[in-house]
Amino acid sequence: MLANYVPILIFILVALSLPVVGLVVGKLIRPYRPHATKLMPYECGVDPEGDARDRFSNRFYIIAILFVVFDVETVFLFPWAIIYDDLALFGFIEMLIFLGILVVGYFYVWKKGALEWV
Repeated sequence: MLANYVPILIFILVALSLPVVGLVVGKLIRPYRPHATKLMPYECGVDPEGDARDRFSNRFYIIAILFVVFDVETVFLFPWAIIYDDLALFGFIEMLIFLGILVVGYFYVWKKGALEWV
C-alpha cells in the first residue's frame, strides 16, 4: 500500500531540493563584492529621501482601497458576461442596476475629492 506513495514522495523531494540546490550553487559561484553604494536602497534609480518608516498621507490608503473595491466589483462582470445569453432581459437589467450603483459610488468618491492626488 505504501509503495503507491513512493512516486509522490520522490516528486516532493525533487520539488524541494531543486530550489535549495539552485540557491546554494548560486551562492557558491556568484561574485560577492559588497559596497556601500550597492547596499543602499533605491527605487527607480532615485536616491531615497528620509526614513523608510515615515508616515504616508491617508490619501494613498484611500486611493488603494478604492482601487481594490472598484477592481473587485468589475470582476463580477466576467461571470455575467459568460452566462449573458441564459439570463436574457432579467440579467441585463440586473447588471445595469449593478453598474448604476458602481457609477453612483464613483461619482460620490469623485465629488468628495478622494481621487485628487494633491
